[in-house]
Amino acid sequence: MDRRLLEHNETSKSAKYTRNRRPVALIYSENYEDRSSASVREYAIKKLSKEEKERLISQ
Repeated sequence: MDRRLLEHNETSKSAKYTRNRRPVALIYSENYEDRSSASVREYAIKKLSKEEKERLISQ
């Protein structure tokens, strides 16, 4: 996670969305056994409404 956060904040490898919103901070994370499961969960989180995301990070 540290490497990805560094990439988002300091390199050109970051997504266009995060490049325009620097600095970014990690406010929520979940651990998964494999990258595939993590990607499925990331996609599900991205589909949540703003209110649902705020509820998720406030837990």
